[in-house]
Amino acid sequence: MIDEDEIRRHYAVLRATLDERGRRLFAASRVRALGHGGIAAVARATGIAPSTIGRGLKELDQGAATEQRVRRPGGGRKKLSATDATLTRDLLSLVEPVTLGDPMRPLLWVSKSLEKLAAALRGLGHRVSANTIRRLLRTLGFSRQGNFKANEGRTHPDRDAQFDHINAQVLAFQATNQPVISVDTKKKELVGNFKNSGTDWRAKGQPRRVNGHDFADKDLGKVVPYGVYDVTDNSGWVSVGVTHDTAQFAVNAIRLWLAKMGRERYPAAGRLMITADCGGSNGSRVRLWKLELQKLADETGLTMAVCHYPPGTSKWNRIEHRLFCHISQNGRARPLTSRLAVVELIAATTTKTGLTVACELDTADYPKGLKVTDAEMDTITITGDVFHPEWNYTISPRNQNRAVIPA
Repeated sequence: MIDEDEIRRHYAVLRATLDERGRRLFAASRVRALGHGGIAAVARATGIAPSTIGRGLKELDQGAATEQRVRRPGGGRKKLSATDATLTRDLLSLVEPVTLGDPMRPLLWVSKSLEKLAAALRGLGHRVSANTIRRLLRTLGFSRQGNFKANEGRTHPDRDAQFDHINAQVLAFQATNQPVISVDTKKKELVGNFKNSGTDWRAKGQPRRVNGHDFADKDLGKVVPYGVYDVTDNSGWVSVGVTHDTAQFAVNAIRLWLAKMGRERYPAAGRLMITADCGGSNGSRVRLWKLELQKLADETGLTMAVCHYPPGTSKWNRIEHRLFCHISQNGRARPLTSRLAVVELIAATTTKTGLTVACELDTADYPKGLKVTDAEMDTITITGDVFHPEWNYTISPRNQNRAVIPA
């Protein structure tokens, strides 16, 4: 008597480990062991079609090699792209209007969802699912991607030449052990229990709760971090202002860096090189920036050599990828609950390459809208370089014999 339950149990145990050919051969081997009536019994116990079991018996008789194909040539269901002649064409016609990126690249991407594309194709008479669309798009060379910041707008013809000029100046200053700093303003930050971008390790299911809306706190307001990065020493200074990002604030940050860090690092310095963006509080056209640098030069006896990066190239300023990026990473997912928290977070920033950062709160009031008259501009001892004097200039102390102020 044939025990179909036993066959069913054995097949259930092995089925997950067998491919199509393995299932055929299992069924055929049980039929051979059972003899007459075995095909019908094994078919009922396993659910394998009698015709499939018959092919397995033929393979046993022929002694098929282990490397033989699982299916016969041409076996299996045909791809929809082969059986539906217009599927690929209709899919491309739907994707093409929203294709983004460079069409010359082999990898394109779409912004319509798979479900929407499948629904649109079903409306055209195609029998497709979202998973089918995913496979077909990948076959056609599509994938989902994010935006890529690459276009910088209008490019100045002397953009690269200015980069070369700045690099040459930096190397010349470093060769004589003169300080080189990169300066810029970091984005303003809300002070309070507000969401800060990024993620950090916390117990599962216990994210830190922050305010649902980013309305500035009337008492705490915002802070304005202005950074000074010492290119040679790989160290930074950040002044955290509480009022406005003005040229006075920017130059005072450089003044504080000199007093707190620069004087000790470069005791014999007679010149200071400053690289800055072309806009903002330290822009090349900001009169107050140059007037305040003149005051700083008079106070310290240092000659200020200033080089501005061309318009639209602020991301190349070294402070961006040597200091500010590490500060942002150090503060990810941490609400800036107080001004002291901002200062402590910035000052705690370090890297494996030896970056150290000092930070201090600057509570002085820096009013906006200060005007510099032509008469005041005439008092500035500024000398423009031969190459783009609007970007490259030197401000010398008005009293060359004046002693350097003590730290």
